[in-house]
Amino acid sequence: YVLSGAIFVRIGPNSQKLTTAEQMRDFFQQSGKIYFDEGQCNEFSSSSEVDNDFITTFKIAAHLSQNASDDQIFSNLKLITAGDRFKNGAVLFFGKQPELYFEQAIIRCVSFKGYEKRFILDDKSFGGPVFLQFTKAMRWLSEKLNIKYDIENQGARPRKEIWEIPETVFKEALINSLSHRDYYDKGATTTIELFDDRVEISNPGGLVSAIRPSEFGKKSHSRNPLVFGLFARMHLVEQIGSGITRMNALMIEAGLQKPDYSTDGIFTVRLQRPGKTVEKTVEKTVEKTVEEIIKILVQANPKITVNEMAVATKLTRRGIEYWLSKMKIRGDLERIGPDKGGYWKIKKYYK
Repeated sequence: YVLSGAIFVRIGPNSQKLTTAEQMRDFFQQSGKIYFDEGQCNEFSSSSEVDNDFITTFKIAAHLSQNASDDQIFSNLKLITAGDRFKNGAVLFFGKQPELYFEQAIIRCVSFKGYEKRFILDDKSFGGPVFLQFTKAMRWLSEKLNIKYDIENQGARPRKEIWEIPETVFKEALINSLSHRDYYDKGATTTIELFDDRVEISNPGGLVSAIRPSEFGKKSHSRNPLVFGLFARMHLVEQIGSGITRMNALMIEAGLQKPDYSTDGIFTVRLQRPGKTVEKTVEKTVEKTVEEIIKILVQANPKITVNEMAVATKLTRRGIEYWLSKMKIRGDLERIGPDKGGYWKIKKYYK
């Protein structure tokens, strides 16, 4: 209802006044009146800026005939407006560089040292057709995360990769981000942030108002039905809103916590990494490094003092005493004679 220039939406017994641009845009999207991906991109030139290599990939994935012309596919999939211009969604999906027209349409991947956003180890941004953004981001993740390989019962088939967080969880989260993000929002991009203990995948646009919080994960409603539909044709998404349920189940099956979801403003999925495994790996690395250094120092000078070890390793005296005690208890190191005038003897050589 419109009253005195204001818009009100009747929901059951209540009336809600739409006061922000985001609320109004959501309302018109639900009414089928306005979608970013259905808009017309006047500047895009289909003759020179379409990624022809990706069209071939799309045809194969969507089980379309390679003999079908590009123009026929664009027409059948309703990617062209009445004015013979590419729709925004078509530019996102088939343009060589959609980020030239929609600067926010990229995936930014950032790796941090530790648990906070203080020290950046790697920072890459991926543009191009949104499907290729997805594949590049997945490759970036595969290079950063711990991956094991299962070769049993594989025969002549390629060895099976086992990601520390199930690979399918990332596929679901990324495809959903690219399909459902708010491309009107120029202040943020789809982002993957990697920490020692977690991975966060964020995209502009919270939960659409068409879905109540109690229905989250049970129903699906896209801000970009054209883009969502093209991903569906490549058999990368389900139409029934089962992605959240599948992600939760996969994390539990892997012995990990269910994803944590933030649905207001910036939609964020937080995936906890297997912390105990990471901590043990760090512990073993530190232990091996310190003990190897002590072993080298003792080999060079069996009469080396605790203070001299502290200076050489840049550890405190108490820290050196801790590691020496650990090595003696385990039988790797022995003290011969008194503290003054005695010497160290390595009893066990290890790698």
